[in-house]
This record gives sequence, structure tokens and C-alpha cells, in this order.
Amino acid sequence: MRPESACQTSAATNELRISSVPFSELPGQSRLFLDYQSDPVSLRRYYPNAVSSVSELAGSANRVLDNYAIDRDAVCDALVEINTACGASDNALANIQFLRVEKTVAVLTGQQTGLFTGPLYTIYKALSAVKLAERLTAEGIPAVPLFWAATEDHDFEEVASVSLIGGDAAIHDIVYDSTRRVADSQVGSVVLDDSIVDAIREFLASLPTTEFTLEIEQMLTTSWLPSAKFGEAFLKQLAHVFQPFGLIFVDPQNAALKKLAGPICVDAIRESDAIVNELMTRSSQLVSDGYHAQVLVEDDYFPLFWQTDDGVRTAIRKVGEGQYRSKADKRQFTTAELINIAEAGPERFSPGVMLRPVVQDYLFPTICYFGGGAEIAYFGQNSVVYETLERPVTPVLHRQSFTVVEARHQRTLDDLDLSFTDLFAGIDNLLPTLIERYISPETARLFSDVEERINAELDRLDQSLSALDVTLAANLAKRRRKMIYHIGAMRKKAYLAELRKSETLNNRISATFAALYPNGHLQERSINVTTYLNKYGPNFIDWLYGSIDLDDRGHRLIHL
Repeated sequence: MRPESACQTSAATNELRISSVPFSELPGQSRLFLDYQSDPVSLRRYYPNAVSSVSELAGSANRVLDNYAIDRDAVCDALVEINTACGASDNALANIQFLRVEKTVAVLTGQQTGLFTGPLYTIYKALSAVKLAERLTAEGIPAVPLFWAATEDHDFEEVASVSLIGGDAAIHDIVYDSTRRVADSQVGSVVLDDSIVDAIREFLASLPTTEFTLEIEQMLTTSWLPSAKFGEAFLKQLAHVFQPFGLIFVDPQNAALKKLAGPICVDAIRESDAIVNELMTRSSQLVSDGYHAQVLVEDDYFPLFWQTDDGVRTAIRKVGEGQYRSKADKRQFTTAELINIAEAGPERFSPGVMLRPVVQDYLFPTICYFGGGAEIAYFGQNSVVYETLERPVTPVLHRQSFTVVEARHQRTLDDLDLSFTDLFAGIDNLLPTLIERYISPETARLFSDVEERINAELDRLDQSLSALDVTLAANLAKRRRKMIYHIGAMRKKAYLAELRKSETLNNRISATFAALYPNGHLQERSINVTTYLNKYGPNFIDWLYGSIDLDDRGHRLIHL
């Protein structure tokens, strides 16, 4: 029998105020993503099994189960190995046993293996999967949540830094690099060296000391050990964070999983030409419909990466009919040789981004995948890979998206008569309004008066010069633009000086931008969860879980 969920919402969660902002009001959203969020069913040309609401997923369970033919026990044995190694909870191990039952489906999500768990949206993805698995199970569709750690990716610089809000209310960026790292090797295999101790020390020094700081230190120092692998450390910390939630972790570098995934990789090699042709056609369709192709696919594209003898993960490119070459070591292959290697040593290959979802859903009975906006765009492109390999296309849902708004930052917004969306203009663009309204209206009036008088005098001069010589008038127009530009630059400097004089307000504005819209991006895209675990303790994860509304397709503000 499946254990009862340990994901009980605390009473405090019910007292949180939640508001929602449409993604259409957020900057940087692609048209494809916005259209998908608005009406996914209308895009079934690209998402054949899209659902209009979460409640429709239950109807696809039988299709998923009918197309799932892999040995469940072998998959679950591999999961037991992975989750035992990373210290996953008893609830997670119980869920693995539950996955052995032939009617159980999987709710899947995943993310790159970021330093100290990376940005907040890693946490939001995992909680989204947990929430849906609980909901489906309650509705009579047995489901478990799985988190795929992208340990096979090779862009180490992208995952080896993390940002937090420090005790000084400013953004602190912590960067780690390993002297033991082989360039372009799989990030999960990077061995941590002693400098990880310095990174942890710098991270902790940036945090304010609270009643939870010692627990944070223990979590980091027991997860990110010198000589451990980067992927192992990432999973250990996630396992600590999600102890009560029964989240199952997947490491695609696991030897047993690699062997189990071998047949679908062999199929992808055999059908690589068809896959590339379909992807190129799909890319053209997306562009002709006014969308974008997330991944550039050219006629030499190959859906799998090769791992060299030196451990480098490198692209394979087609160089002739049935002929291929890896980029890093220049090794030549025929189609038959690639198939033979994949059958005998599947660990030498890892799927590219267009094939990875198909491999995931070959290994697991996936009823849906939770991704971000970019991943949703990937699915619109790579659904043809599913179809080429005769696999059912998995529905993709957008993960929950949050900004945590602490009370002091909400007070700043209220005091300045600003909304959350006003922050998207950027601090430099908001400054004039804030100065004119709250700090120094006299300075604002002075500059406006000066500009008005200069323009009036220049207008008089323009009338005179136009009558005298039109070329002189044109020259004046050019110089007028320069004058106005320099006055504007001086206005900005004066405003900044006024803001510095008002130290309290300056600090409040800077702190609000750092917390809610750091470096011109959504909070969830850079700030690490430890910022809030250090302030609020493990209850913070409960609050997030209780704030999830799978039927809300907007960006949700959690007002603490």
C-alpha cells in the first residue's frame, strides 16, 4: 500500500496572500509560449496531445500505460540505487516501490545540476511535479513525481555559479570552478576539489546569521564534499530539501539506466536522417507561422552526443551518406558502427535536447512533463522526434512560476505607488518618476523650466535662421538634439545625487529591485532557495507547496 503523503500544508500557508500576473505582462516571453499558455489545444499541430486543463490528463493515462513496455522492475532497481546513494527519503523509496505497480504513471520534470541547487525555478519545477502526482492519485490515477537531473550536460560555466540576497540586501554571486575539471565533460562527473570549501564559506558569509544558518551550513557541507561529484552533491542537497515530499531523483548517468535506454538510442541512430528531416521541416513550419525554432537544426545535425576517451562530451556531425564524425576527437563512424557501439556501450552516448524527452518517456510511463517557457518551445519542435520513433507525444505543462514578495518590499512598492510590473521598466527608467514624485520635485521643476526656456529660445533662433539660410536651421536642429541630450544626462546625474542624499529611500529601492527583479530578470531565474531557507527555515518549502495552483497559468506572487 502506498504511504500517505507527508506534504501537509502548514496553517501559515493558508494565511499567505497570492496574486497572479499574466505572462503576457512579463518581459521576454516568446509568442509560442504565450499562445500555448493561452490555448494549448489550438496548437496541436505542434503539440499533438496538448490538454486544455490539468484535469484532462487523467484521460491520457491508458495511452501512456499501453505504450510503456520497458521492464519496470529494472528501472525501479536503478532508481533505488540512485536514491539510496543521494539520501532520498523513505517516502521517495516508497514511491519507487509504488512505481513498480503496472498502473502507476510518472509526473516528470528536470533541470540542470546547478551549484547549491541553482535558481529557485528548480525548486518550483520539483514542487509542481509533486503537487500534480498527489492530485492525480487523489483522482484515482496512481502517480509518482520524478526529477531528472541533467548530469549529462557539459556547459559547466552555466551551472557553476549561484546568486543570493545577502545580509546587506544586495545580490551576491558565488562562483565555483574545479581544477580537476575536464573541459566540456559532463557536469555530473566533475569532481569537486578543495575550492568548494571556499565557495561554501563565501556563500555562508554572504547570508545574514539566523536561527536556521547552522542547518544551512550542515546541508551544504555534507552535500558538497571535496572529492564528490558535482551531480552527486546536487542530488544530495535536493534530497535534503525535499525530504518530506517523496520526490524520486533520476541520474541519467546511472549505468543501469544507460543500458535500459540503449534500444531507444539505437532507434534514434537508425532513424537519424528522418529525425533531422522532420526537425528541419518543423522548424520551417514554426517560422512560417510567426514563431521561432528553439534549436537550430541543420542537415548535418545528429540527435546524440559522443563521449570521447578523455571524457569530453562532443557533438556528432554527419559528413556524408552514412558517415559521421565527432567534433572533439574527429573520430569517424558509419551508421553501423554507431549502432554497434550503442548496443555494446550505451554509456558513450547521451541524447541531445531534441531527443532527451523521448528517452525520458521511454524509461518512464510519463503522463506529463513540467518545463519552463523554453522547454515548452522545445516540445513544439521535437514532437516530430516522438512521432518518427513511433512514441506517443507527452503533454508538457508550464511549471509553477513565483516571485516571493516579502512584507518590507511590498511596503516599499505601496509607499511609492508602484506595482510589481512597474519594476520591469528598470530602476534607471523609474528613477525620474520617483525623484519627481517623492524626493525632489523642486529639482524636477527646475530642469523642466530650463528645458522649456531653452526650447523657446531655440525656436526663436530657428525662425530667424530659417529665413536667413535653411542650412543654418538644419545645423541648429542637430545642435539642439545634442543640447537636450546633455541636459537630460545632467538631469539623470542630478536625480542620482538627490537619491543618494535620501539614503533610506535609496536603500529601500535598491533592496526591492535586488529581491524582486534582480539584474533585470525574474527572481526565480537567479536567486537561490537558500536565501529564504535561511530566513524562514524548512517551512518555506511548505509555503511554496501550499501556494501552488495548477490551474493558474500566470506568474504568481507570494506575499509573505
